[in-house]
Amino acid sequence: MGQSGFIVPEPTLEQLAALPKTTDGKGEMKARNLRNFMASIRYSIEGFCAAFKHEPSFREDILFVVLLTPFAILLPLNAVSAALMIASLLLIMIVELLNSAIEWTIDYLKPEVHPLAKRVKDMGSAAVFLSYINCIIVWLIMLWPTRSVWRRLGDWLVT
Repeated sequence: MGQSGFIVPEPTLEQLAALPKTTDGKGEMKARNLRNFMASIRYSIEGFCAAFKHEPSFREDILFVVLLTPFAILLPLNAVSAALMIASLLLIMIVELLNSAIEWTIDYLKPEVHPLAKRVKDMGSAAVFLSYINCIIVWLIMLWPTRSVWRRLGDWLVT
């Protein structure tokens, strides 16, 4: 329902397809050029720095990634296995950034305690938890003893 209490019809596929893909907020197409690209990179770095400065859990995730990434690179694994292991680590950071953005938005919009705000925050936390579970599973599969990683690691350490 709309704000006036009337049912608002869903837009048709043709109406959605006719909408501009990238607008400047006034309905005009934004120019995509190097300056805009560099601004996007700057905003991304600012977001990364803000998360690092204000989110202890993000700093812990970075520490986790920094400590485990060298193992993924140095272990005697094929490139695909190492890439999957590193990707599972980066996924934790991505989900943590999204969770932090959701939490900060909820805190901004609804500073008082509300059951729906708690539910949203808990769901974001659950997503981070699942990304950790995913990482553990990926690493266990890649390092499972039957995969001969342990034998190759022993051979690598002995020579």
